[in-house]
Amino acid sequence: MFDSLPSDAGIVKDWTWSQFEAYYHDLLNYPLYDATLSEFLTNWTRLSELIEETFSRLHVAITVNTADAEAEKRYHNFLETTYPPAEEAEQRLKTKLLDTGLVAKGLEIPLLGMRTDAEIFREENIPLFVEEHKLTNEYDKVMGAQTVMWDGQEVTVVQLRPHYQSTDRQVREDAWRAASERQLEDRDAINKLWRDFLGLRREQSSNAGFRDYRSFRWKQLHRFDYTPEDCARFHEAIEAAVVPAAMRIAEKRRHVLGLSRLRPWDMDVDPLGREPLKPFTEVGELKAGVSRMIHRLDSTLGGYFDIMVQEGYLDLDNRKHKAPGGYCTEFPATKRPFIFMNAVGMHSDVQTLLHESGHSFHAFERNALPYIQQRQVGMEFSEVASMGMELLASPYLGRDEGGFYTQEDADRALVEHLEGAILFWPYMAVVDAFQHWVYEHVMDAEDPNRCDEVWTALTRRFTPWIDWSGLEDSLATGWHRKLHIHVAPLYYVEYGLAQLGAVQVWKNALEDREKALRAYRRALSLGGTVSLPDLFSAAGARFAFDSATLGAAVELIEQTIGQKSQVYGAA
Repeated sequence: MFDSLPSDAGIVKDWTWSQFEAYYHDLLNYPLYDATLSEFLTNWTRLSELIEETFSRLHVAITVNTADAEAEKRYHNFLETTYPPAEEAEQRLKTKLLDTGLVAKGLEIPLLGMRTDAEIFREENIPLFVEEHKLTNEYDKVMGAQTVMWDGQEVTVVQLRPHYQSTDRQVREDAWRAASERQLEDRDAINKLWRDFLGLRREQSSNAGFRDYRSFRWKQLHRFDYTPEDCARFHEAIEAAVVPAAMRIAEKRRHVLGLSRLRPWDMDVDPLGREPLKPFTEVGELKAGVSRMIHRLDSTLGGYFDIMVQEGYLDLDNRKHKAPGGYCTEFPATKRPFIFMNAVGMHSDVQTLLHESGHSFHAFERNALPYIQQRQVGMEFSEVASMGMELLASPYLGRDEGGFYTQEDADRALVEHLEGAILFWPYMAVVDAFQHWVYEHVMDAEDPNRCDEVWTALTRRFTPWIDWSGLEDSLATGWHRKLHIHVAPLYYVEYGLAQLGAVQVWKNALEDREKALRAYRRALSLGGTVSLPDLFSAAGARFAFDSATLGAAVELIEQTIGQKSQVYGAA
């Protein structure tokens, strides 16, 4: 029967559940023993790839244009009519395999995930997951519609970001306040969505027999290698090893700018008064420059990037009604990743495209694995793939190396990136600690005012260098603008852990680039066939939460900044 299954997800984009159902029925009745295991897994993989790609393409359509009513209708139709029975059928297949006790080579870790999925699966949760997806779409619509008038033109809030780098302090303050005022107009709308999100999540965890959503979500995310207590330890390590370094960066910035205090609009401008880096004016230039950089790093990875350019798997420019943020998703049947972002001509856009390209290279590398279950990787390591690419590609930012800048500006870009890495860890701690509080105190968290209070306290604890006087509403609602908090609950510590891994990969590359790159690609190719600590080890890093490992990473970053930065010489 599976000989008739299409290989192109485009063919099945309008299929109803009844057309998928016949294939699931065949698999569920498939004789399963040692001799048939490989064929069973191969056919299951082909079917799951088509389902997942159909969902991914429908989701991409509603993010590239949040005002596309027809795309939203098709997405909702899939969520309502195909997603629920497909999820149930997938779980039945997992149970069928688990009941046999059979273990294919390279499937040991994926089977651990399947057992966990079987443990927490409840049929009554499927419609709740559907509603959660719909709420995510609503959040994207609210954020995607945020525009302001600037210099007589309607621009998105994202398109104001380059003005935060203006050397004219009044300009950047005006731009920051314009964005903040517009975002605060949606305060009630986001608070309502928040209550709806929490209600669904509380019900999901209760249905599955958990005392709180955090415990449920921990298993749903397959976090087998660390605990909430490890996260708390990581927050404390950041406070001890990173916050002092961040304070040093902030104090030098304040001193060089000649300010008595740093305000939110003072964090992106160049302290020496240089004009913002302008790597490109059109996204075509962004694609071409990043392609050159990656080819200089590694010809195979460069080839992967060029496939995405040539086949149209990049949507990079910002526009009205485009969902916020950036992501890399995968079309598993087509064996192609897709990158979405909101470029507006800043250096951060170069970093974002390198970051998402790292995710795409991960997809290309692990696609050699035969079974879809082996390709599912914890985000803690997936983010090493992306953050590691930002650092591995950094020697090629200069024009002489294929990039965008003079060597002076390339050094400046690296310094900005490294300072951003140090400043990011404390912000990550705010986001992660906030989410732990939310799901430990979900009844309190259903009151947005309490969320505002907790977010404010955490921000002041981990990022005390910014003066928020008179901007208390903007400070308190910072959690509104971190989409992970709303649409990907408890997903953010991954970035902090991965950044620590990425710095270790970068350290190895500074010592032996070819060896480090081989280890990086080898780790990507393992997919999800080994544990998180083993994936980090394969990449040449250690999966860690302690202040000593963080401190060593911070020391390397500060040493490099000291070697490259004019700011440090001027301070």
